Amino acid sequence: MYKIGVCGHFGNEKNLLNGQTIKTKLITEELKRHFGSHKLKTIDSHGWKRNPIKLIIKSFLLMVNCQNIIIMPANNGLKVFAPLFFLFKKFFNNKKLHYVVIGGWLPELLEKNPSLKNILQKFDTIFVETYKMIEDLDKLGLKNIEYLPNFKRLEILEENELEYNLEEPYKLCTFSRVIKEKGIEDAIEAVKKLNRIFDREIFILDIYGQIDEKYMERFEKLEENFPSYISYKGMVNFNDTVDILKKYFVLLFPTHFRTEGIPGTIIDAYAAGIPVIASNWNSAEEIIIQDQTGYIYNFMQTTELEEILYQIAKEPLRTNSMKKKCLKRAKQYSSKKVIGEFVKHL
Repeated sequence: MYKIGVCGHFGNEKNLLNGQTIKTKLITEELKRHFGSHKLKTIDSHGWKRNPIKLIIKSFLLMVNCQNIIIMPANNGLKVFAPLFFLFKKFFNNKKLHYVVIGGWLPELLEKNPSLKNILQKFDTIFVETYKMIEDLDKLGLKNIEYLPNFKRLEILEENELEYNLEEPYKLCTFSRVIKEKGIEDAIEAVKKLNRIFDREIFILDIYGQIDEKYMERFEKLEENFPSYISYKGMVNFNDTVDILKKYFVLLFPTHFRTEGIPGTIIDAYAAGIPVIASNWNSAEEIIIQDQTGYIYNFMQTTELEEILYQIAKEPLRTNSMKKKCLKRAKQYSSKKVIGEFVKHL
């Protein structure tokens, strides 16, 4: 009998760098560290639609052979996996069923889907990334909610390892999926505008991350017209994020998604001592402390993004003074701190 069974999007050995896959792998690896690999059984939901019968059988066997079941589907998958595992649990009352939510979208989904809400109310535990989600789900009547913020197993820099940007051009970066909804084009246009205003290259913008397939053609056209101070730098190995980011002045996170949860890229930035400029998604203030670890501007108000960039160019020491607070903030999202609380429920 296994202690834990995990059903999640592992990506079928593909190098997928979306938040769903990354967090699924992170949680599974941390559980293996804590309990031992021999105590865990996993099934990969990647591509399940190609062979749903096979996945149903695997899911049933997971329920048979494991004491605790953890599911980690995204919103579309949740509509399938939550009812499926809830059905299996009716035959195994002694098993515990948990759902780890990745991102901040669940309250909005359940508000529109009362039947799914009724199913999730009967799970043993639902783990969510933000206090805002706890509040919203409580209003919907769910009382089985626990706080499990996003986290990373990272080597947080020591204060004497911090790198300070003291001279122009100041290096900015984005570090997420490369897709319009992550605000990539907002970042590009803002940097172009500021360099025009100052009539020199006051900012450099480097774009990191996996390009979404649906955005590839659009992004390639944009890239053809990049000025010399904007570059696409490709994907970064998980273990190299801090070393890459520590060289930058600020991370830009101009997301168009209101329900981001706690983005892993901001944890990466903090571990490298890098402040963040972000649009005000619905949980932004839970991770970014205004004027201490970064700057938050009104959601999708790109003129405010430009105004912040103008101010930090005028007063770079103000932003550099945030670095130590970013390191301190990173410790709140360390794997050791977060997983220690998580396993108490298993």
